[in-house]
Amino acid sequence: MTLTVLLAAGDGVFEDYDAPLRAAIAKQGLDAQLVTDAPAQTVDYIVYAPSSPLQDFTPFTNCRAVLSLWAGVERIVGNATLTQPLARMVDPSLTQGMVEYVVGHVLRYHLALDKPATSWTPVVPPLAQDRCVGFLGLGELGRACAGALRALGFDVAGWSRSPRQLEGIACHSGPEGLRAVLARSDILVTLLPDTPATTNILNATTLAHLPRGARIINPGRGTAIDDAALLAALDQGQIAAATLDVFRTEPLPENHPFWHHPNVTVTPHIAAATRTETASDVIAANIARVERGQPLLHEVSRHNGY
Repeated sequence: MTLTVLLAAGDGVFEDYDAPLRAAIAKQGLDAQLVTDAPAQTVDYIVYAPSSPLQDFTPFTNCRAVLSLWAGVERIVGNATLTQPLARMVDPSLTQGMVEYVVGHVLRYHLALDKPATSWTPVVPPLAQDRCVGFLGLGELGRACAGALRALGFDVAGWSRSPRQLEGIACHSGPEGLRAVLARSDILVTLLPDTPATTNILNATTLAHLPRGARIINPGRGTAIDDAALLAALDQGQIAAATLDVFRTEPLPENHPFWHHPNVTVTPHIAAATRTETASDVIAANIARVERGQPLLHEVSRHNGY
């Protein structure tokens, strides 16, 4: 039987994914047609981006899974009509892109590359082993980035909502654990999902727990930071600098203070882009798993929201 795979991901996406996704499906030995429109009851799988016009999943009574092209699922997981299993995107290329972004900006702050010398007065940075990089969020991306920095010799600590054990990384959870990680983080990286429990986790109170002069890197979710509190902490010198890739409103409005603050680096949500070839392989492999009676990889917990 030929499977019907509906690509519902918004304008322009079909053109990008048509050839690589067809090739990936064929490589899995599946007989499937990739479409952008079909009677709902005939659809076996939906390849999805939350920016899609498709918001009502009720008619798709025979759909076996919804496979997201995005790593973040906060814009879909709360959809009451979505009763089908949902898988988030965990793409090796996306992970590698995030690792390179985080390591690059950590090293920029660690080596003070934003402050070129103005005189022949040597200022030698500490070695990585004497600099603590803290992580909020130890999921797939957080673990990969933390491991890469640990391999470079940094003192790495991390906080997650659920307890974790990672070799060479001081792992914490709970309110006391959050304070412990913040208190020792010279550079803090936030890679948390967007949930009610993580909204504004960096606020006036928690920012004050960081060492004075700490740096922040946020390629996770814009809602993790209280914008006004961060700007105040920057102006007061509590936070020395921030690199921000994600924002509550995107594109970031032209009049937003982040654009003009001398100690803020804005990047336009580029830290972890999904690559069509590798993402197509992930999607096709998950379809093949379901067809073989195996569980989905990276299935989203509706209770946890990620």
